[in-house]
This record gives sequence, structure tokens and C-alpha cells, in this order.
Amino acid sequence: MEPRLNIDLRVVSILIIILTTGSSENDLYLEFCGTWRHGKGSLSLSVNLSPGCDGVSISANKTSLSIDGKITAQCRRSDVVSLEQYGLGSQEDSYFCLYWEPLLDQLKLQVAGKNLTLCWPASIQGSCCTDLSHGSNTPYASYGIFGGSVRNDTLNDKIMTAYEFSGESTDCKKLCDQLNQGSTQVNMVENPLAAGYVKHPCARSSEVVMKKDFRGFNVTSPAAKGEPAEPLITVHIPPALKQAAKNTSKVAFSFFKNNSLFQDGLEKVKILNDVVEINVENEIITDLPEPIRIGFHHDVVPKTHARECVSWDTRKDPLQVKWSVHGCKTHQHGPNYTECICNHLTYFSVLVQLEPRPVCHLLVLTSITSLGCAVSVISCIALIIFLCKKSRRSKEQSTPVHLGLAISLALLNLLFFFTGVLANVEESVCTWVGAALHYTLLSSFAWMGIEVFHTFWLVYMVFSPFPKPYVWNLLGFVLPAVPVIVLVIIGDIYGVREVQPCDDLYNPYLMCGMTITNHKALLAHYFTNMTILVVLVCSGTVMLFLVYRQIRTRDEWKQNRVAFLSIWGLSCLFGITWGLTFLDFGPFSEFALFLSCILNSFQGFLLMLRFYMLEWIRKQAGGSGLGSTSSGSTRQHMLQEKS
Repeated sequence: MEPRLNIDLRVVSILIIILTTGSSENDLYLEFCGTWRHGKGSLSLSVNLSPGCDGVSISANKTSLSIDGKITAQCRRSDVVSLEQYGLGSQEDSYFCLYWEPLLDQLKLQVAGKNLTLCWPASIQGSCCTDLSHGSNTPYASYGIFGGSVRNDTLNDKIMTAYEFSGESTDCKKLCDQLNQGSTQVNMVENPLAAGYVKHPCARSSEVVMKKDFRGFNVTSPAAKGEPAEPLITVHIPPALKQAAKNTSKVAFSFFKNNSLFQDGLEKVKILNDVVEINVENEIITDLPEPIRIGFHHDVVPKTHARECVSWDTRKDPLQVKWSVHGCKTHQHGPNYTECICNHLTYFSVLVQLEPRPVCHLLVLTSITSLGCAVSVISCIALIIFLCKKSRRSKEQSTPVHLGLAISLALLNLLFFFTGVLANVEESVCTWVGAALHYTLLSSFAWMGIEVFHTFWLVYMVFSPFPKPYVWNLLGFVLPAVPVIVLVIIGDIYGVREVQPCDDLYNPYLMCGMTITNHKALLAHYFTNMTILVVLVCSGTVMLFLVYRQIRTRDEWKQNRVAFLSIWGLSCLFGITWGLTFLDFGPFSEFALFLSCILNSFQGFLLMLRFYMLEWIRKQAGGSGLGSTSSGSTRQHMLQEKS
């Protein structure tokens, strides 16, 4: 008896599920794709949308793609947009897709790899247009849309002038309430905009009325079923908004969760799952004297990933998603809470850097580096001339070493000065420039290391035969070429490198060098650059300490200017200033970055200054030891020669 009862219960349960599904399932979303056959030349997009549920027509001819109809709940748009700015017109065929998401009143066109948002997402308060179905066929033509399909199901393989779709009006507010409570079933499996984001298909909204005695108000995001009771977003509206809003006293809030539209165009950064829109109807609010405060509770963000408060910027292109840090300040309160202080109204969220954090003050740093490189090139050329003349007057053993360092630094600064320009020429050119830049960097490191070894030889191996100049040239000019040649043969190491500024995430600074966008390039960077730099800085620091022990008791050391030039000159000579690269973390990271940028880009100038100052000191002292060539005398006057 009990098994029979169980079977009956299963049958009843299945029937209930089938009946419930059939009665409440809504096929909401539209994904229409096709290929637009057009002529070459000027192309345009014509959009004419208004609220209603009469249907939508997608048509095309030789010069224009048109989207007309009444399917939106709130969105109104009547516009003609030139498509040349998006790279259309060079080909005769352009593949496109139109995505309609009625629960958010959101319409997006994807054409030529660009995402154009025709209707921005919003919170639906009433009915919306769903269940769009294909209507009657239109005439064939030479220009139009061929291969039209809905969710990969081909409607017609001929060239059609238009495709028409009719819809049904649905109470979307009620449907959203049911979805948030998990009590109804909606066919969202094929929704292209919500793929992987099915949990929250609707925006949640709030509204605040600012009365005459308005003194500010706090708004929290409503929690859906299954979410923690603690609000994910909190918004504080200041009293200043009441004075700024001239035509209305209502402030609307829309809270979005997991909307893939907000991720458009982002590769190395990611918008957090929560986005809030704050607006006053038919008004643009900017430059508030008292800012709006928005708090985002989110998952833990590691310290190695930078996060910035951003807002939606529609000034450059109202059809594309552009996030900007302009008008917002970021306050980080722990790894899982970020407060945004903003002076305007739009969409707000928190942007997280997925790869190494962006560089702030990039324009200033770039200007300093360019100036430093230009000055260093001129200084190194002057230093090369000075050392060549000096080598004719005397046969000092250190001159070839100093000369090799000056030549390598001149080439390094010259290439680095032009790397930003050459990065915009052609990628193949940038590949070779990047390889050359890497070679000159390794060569400079090699000569700095030779300076360290040369000083050690002068101090502790006075009576040993000094290596011939060709040995130094092999180590300084030939050896660094070996790893560069190997990396060029491996391939995919050098090319255009993007440096992401934190104040303009969509306009990275381009330069030639190691791309560091794949595991091979990153591994090569750590093995050839960072490892050598660690060895150089450590050995240079140790050698500086040993030199200090040798010369601290000399009479010359008691002169402040000589002592300063000794330590400062050897620090530049040994490449110790490059060790500031490792201090780019913590509260002093910006200070270390600026100091490193200044010292290393002006290294050629500082070296020239060192040699000329020491020459001036020698002349002031009577020039003793200037022409000395013996090893013993070289050690005796090591302060003048190596400090």
C-alpha cells in the first residue's frame, strides 16, 4: 500500500509542476542577430523608440540600419548616429545583434565588435513588453539583412529589408516581485545579457521626497530573498541636493545586481556586482557643494588589487559604457567596504583592478621621465666627450669602465624617450624597439655591476693584474645581448605595453617593451630584470659600505662636500638608486615612485655632474694624482677616482 501511495504522490507532483510551468513561464528576452549587407562609405544608425508594446522593426538599406518601435517602459530615444566612428564602412557586410531585456528596460546593439546601449537599464514600475515574436516577412532586396536569426534559430537566409516583431504587455513589476521571492519561473536560459547573472534579473528601486525642511536622508538597498539582512549599498543624500534640484523634489534610486552590461569594454578591470543609479527626473545634477556618500559592502578585495569609486560618464559617447573616476573620491574601510564621495548624480559602482594596480599621476611621471631622459642623453654625450679627452691625457684604468656606462645609459635614455612615440607607429616596429630597450637596460645594469667589481678590485686586489678593456666590453656590451636574442627567438615577449592610469582607465599609456601580458613575458621579466636588479642593488650596497670603511678616516672625508659626493656619486655609479623600485608599496609608495622616477631618469645627468664636480675639486686641490697610472697610486686616490 505504501509503495502505491508514493507513486501516486510522484504523479501528482509532476502534474503540478507541469501545470505551474505552463501557466507562469514567460519567454522574456529577445536576441536577434543578422548580417547587414550595405555599401562602402558613410553609414548611420537610426533609432526611434518610445514607450508602449506595439512591436519593433529592425530594417536596413544601403546606408542605414534602423530600429523603430514601441517596446520600452520608460526609455525614449530618437536619434541618428554616424557609424564611421565605430569603424564601419570599410566592408560591405557587418554582423550585428540586438538584445532586449524588458525587466530592465534595456536595449543594446552589438555591431562591429562595439556595444552600443540604446536604452540604459532602469527599474520597472509597471508593465513592460515581453514575448516578442517574429511577424510577417518583408520584401527581398539587394541591400538589407540576411541570415536573420533569433537565439541561433535562422528565420530567413535571404536578404530582407526588415524584420518585425510584436510583443505582449506584461505586469513586470509583479513579475519582478515574484522573481525576487523565487515563486515563479521565467525562461532566462538563453538570455544573452544575463548569462551567468540569472539570480537578480530585475532592479530594485526606492524613492525619496525632499520636503521643504529636508535635512538629508539615508537610503539602503532592499534585500531580496536569500540575501543577508545587512544592506549591500547605503546612500546618504545631503541637504544640498534640495537646493540643486529646481524642478522636482523626488530622488529615485535603482539598485542593480550582476548586470553584465556594466562590464562592457572592461578587460583588466571589473565592476563589482552592485551598481546604484541616483537621479532626479529630467535634471542633470553636478558639482554639489556637499557630496553624496555611497557605501558598498562587497566581497573581500586583496590589497594587491586597487579599487576606485567610478561613475558612468556619457559625455564622450552616450551610447557606450564609460566609467570614470572624475567627481568621486574613494575611501577604503577594510578589504570588504568602500565608501564613495561623489558630487554628481548618475550610475555609481566600485572598479577593481584584476591585474597589477594602475599608476596614479601618470602624466606627471611621464613628463618627469621624458625630461630626465632628454637631459641624461645630452649629459651622457658630454660625459663621453669628457672621458675620451681624459683618456688621451692619461691612461687611467677606470676610464674605459666609466665610458662603457656612459654609452649604455645614453642609448637607454634615448630609446626610452622615444618609446611612447614609436608605440603608436606599428606593432612590429615596437617589437624591435622593445627588444633594443631591454638590451640597453641589461647593458646598463651590466656596466653598473662592472663598476662595483672594478671598485672592489681597486680596494682589495691592488697588486693583481687589471683585466684588459676588451673583457669589460664583452661583459658590458656582448653578454646582455644573449638573453635578448633568446627571448626574440622564443617570441611573444616584446611589443606594445599598456600602462593603465588610475584617472583614465580607458586611455592607457602605450610604450614599447616587455608586454608582461602572458606567462612567458612575465617569467622573462622576473628572471632577466628583477633577478639582476636584486643582485646589483645588494652588491652595490655592500660595496658602498666597504668603501666607506676604507675612506672614512681620510682627511678628505672630513670635508662635507667630498663626503656627500663620495656617497652620492657611488650610489649612482653602482645603480643603488634602482633599488627604489622595490619600495613601491604601502603608504609611501607614491613617494618612492616619484623619487625613483626622478633619480633614475636623471641618472646620466647626475653622473656627469659627479665627474665634473670631482674634476673641479681636483683642480682646486692642485690636480695631484690626476695623471697617476700606478695601481698603488690609484688606490691612494680612490676617493677622487671612484667617489
